[in-house]
Amino acid sequence: MSNTVTSDDIEPLEPITRVALHQPHYLPWLGLLDKIDRSDRFVVLDTVQFERRGWQNRNYVAGRDEPVLLTVPVNQGKRDDRILDKHIDNGQQWRTKHYKALSEHCYRRAPYWREYRDEIAHLYEREWDNLAKLATETIRMLMRCYGIDTPLVLASEIGDFPGRKSELLAQICAKAGADVMLSGDGAKDYLDVGTLRRYGIGVEWQDFRHPVYPQHTRGDAGFLPRLSAIDLLLNAGPDALHVLRRARTLS
Repeated sequence: MSNTVTSDDIEPLEPITRVALHQPHYLPWLGLLDKIDRSDRFVVLDTVQFERRGWQNRNYVAGRDEPVLLTVPVNQGKRDDRILDKHIDNGQQWRTKHYKALSEHCYRRAPYWREYRDEIAHLYEREWDNLAKLATETIRMLMRCYGIDTPLVLASEIGDFPGRKSELLAQICAKAGADVMLSGDGAKDYLDVGTLRRYGIGVEWQDFRHPVYPQHTRGDAGFLPRLSAIDLLLNAGPDALHVLRRARTLS
């Protein structure tokens, strides 16, 4: 009798479903795109509280001498307003200002501005009232341009969850069919891993490594990290996703 084990004797392992969650950010930075690219499903946390002076309505792009902060003005509302309830203050000409900053002051001479100009222009030609919808569309736009095809779903579309903090994340992950939640390293100080385990969900840490790449728009000014992911896109073009993924393998 043969003791040889063949492929027919081994049951295939069930694939692990890795889910990532994050608040919608306006023109998000590379760390968020990296998290989306590593996951099997991405949940936009549009139901959590809006953070004043956070990144849901602003981000930096590369200026010639220093970074330029693009901020979408929002109506004051209440301190506990959810992101999905936050309305944009369209009394200010922010769309014109932001597109002009990108097209004239920051990226007019970027190597791939012409390739992505129409996609970016279309974003600012549309009228926006809801911040969550705008921020989510900037995520979708960058995913399209990078070639990231991770399915994206809004937390507000998949249910009403009573939990808070780690309990809330666990409930949403369970609803999204997660075996594992992919979390940014910054959550290590407050994420209760035990709560996720009670729901049968493991935790993986992102360990994001920021790529360093030629920023042609800055000349000899030196590399400027933590900008919107639009910066890598307009400097590297179709190679942007490869640059982002390659950084994961560097020690």
